[in-house]
Amino acid sequence: MNALSPESISGDKHLAEQFPLSPIDDYFVHQTPDPVRVMWTGDPRAYERHWVVIHDDTGELLIATGGSLYPNLDRAEAYAIVNSKGRHTTVRSFRSIGADRTDLRVGPIVPTIVRGLREWRYVLEPNEWGVSYDLTFHDTTRQVFREPLSDSAHGFPAGRRNDVTSGFECFGSVTGWVEIEGERTTLGPNAAGTRDRHWGTGRGVGGPELSLGGRLHVGTNGNAFVAFPDWALWGDRLFYPFGDSTSGSTRVFKPTRRLRFEPDTDIFVEAVVDYEFDNGKQVQLHYERVGQQTVYLRCGMYGGTPDRDIHQGGYDGPDLTEGETYDLSRPETRIGIRGLDEHLCRVTRDDGQTAVGIYQTIDPVAYEVCMSGRKGWNLLV
Repeated sequence: MNALSPESISGDKHLAEQFPLSPIDDYFVHQTPDPVRVMWTGDPRAYERHWVVIHDDTGELLIATGGSLYPNLDRAEAYAIVNSKGRHTTVRSFRSIGADRTDLRVGPIVPTIVRGLREWRYVLEPNEWGVSYDLTFHDTTRQVFREPLSDSAHGFPAGRRNDVTSGFECFGSVTGWVEIEGERTTLGPNAAGTRDRHWGTGRGVGGPELSLGGRLHVGTNGNAFVAFPDWALWGDRLFYPFGDSTSGSTRVFKPTRRLRFEPDTDIFVEAVVDYEFDNGKQVQLHYERVGQQTVYLRCGMYGGTPDRDIHQGGYDGPDLTEGETYDLSRPETRIGIRGLDEHLCRVTRDDGQTAVGIYQTIDPVAYEVCMSGRKGWNLLV
């Protein structure tokens, strides 16, 4: 047991009398004169967040999990979503942060940083919703720091610096198993995924009550996360494998999209997207959704949970673990939980290469934008 293990910290009854100090303050990691538990800003929407989406190589399993710490609210939360052949199960958990900012466990959801920038382990312990997993994510593409996008000219109200997000993203290979109702599946050799680590202020924290300017940020509409052997597309960036001769990352300009939707739900089902990169290259990708293999991130508090409208950072009660299972074969169910949605797709590049990846939409907003005639958004016919 090391000095920062959750077991050693949770068992120390004297830490409360030492606030704001915590065990990590003994390490040489400070960036300001304050203890680590004291945030650089007093904004209640300050956050630290992790997110990952994992899929097997058959298209039958899709897992999304993530969590956030809100130090100025003393709140921690996490979610785990498992979609197996259209059976969509979510476990959510909430607690106070306490003395240890390095402890990412929230209820049965237990992510662990094994090696920073190289390896994470994601565990969902057995629970009453009948899903569990033990997955190890090995980073395979080079992380590049995403500089904060913030200025003093576009904040709301006038004179306030706008919200800021920074961090990094990557793709990786995945090993491990998923168990559903007692049946365990070991992931195949080509299981993969993408993850990010972001921090900053805003990003929908606290829901509408803390949303300044009337705009609730829940995610990006029309994002894509797909890895090919030579490059990997992550929204507005191309990333490259460790050791690749291309330095840094490559910027992706705003694409031209043609999208198709389910006629009874207006939820995404297919896309042909034309991309241009700042290295002068162009590519077209064809996305085809795999069955009902979608993770509906409202269940992960992006935009408010379907049943109780709990937003990220919005739960302010005692420690709680809750969850539910949805049958995605029912159109009325999909309508009731749609929002920020991550669709597992078979992706074909215009040179014939294929991959499995994620196309992310805000449903039904993507359909409405295509119908509105906005430049770069059209229906696929």
